[in-house]
Amino acid sequence: MFTRMIDDFKESTGVAVRMTSLAAAIALAVLVTIAFLCAAAFIYVLQNYGLIEACLTGAGIFFLIALIGIVVYAVRKRQARRHAAETAKSAMHAALVDPMVVAAGLQVIRAIGVKRLVPLLAVGGLALGLLSSRPASKEAPAE
Repeated sequence: MFTRMIDDFKESTGVAVRMTSLAAAIALAVLVTIAFLCAAAFIYVLQNYGLIEACLTGAGIFFLIALIGIVVYAVRKRQARRHAAETAKSAMHAALVDPMVVAAGLQVIRAIGVKRLVPLLAVGGLALGLLSSRPASKEAPAE
């Protein structure tokens, strides 16, 4: 059970590192490309229209790039949240379906007894209810 969770964690960490390095390389290439395109547009507009128009054109180009970046970031964040929720559900389901966990639960019930276990389950259910009704943390996960 725990080995599967650890393997999933290792795999997701490796994928995250590879994707981050690839994204950094792509971002650098795009940054250089955009810098040359902006320089070319600035020179073209400067020669044909003037300095003020050239500066406004450069500002407009960077504003569009910023808007595109914001949209891509929001979409990626939503996808990451959805994927994390699905992964958490599947890991919990796998843990509860594991025969070793079920067998351990049955042994605990036999050892403690049903009459003593009912108050413990009630307190545990109350704690779980309080935890689930708490508002989610405002901090964003590290990306």
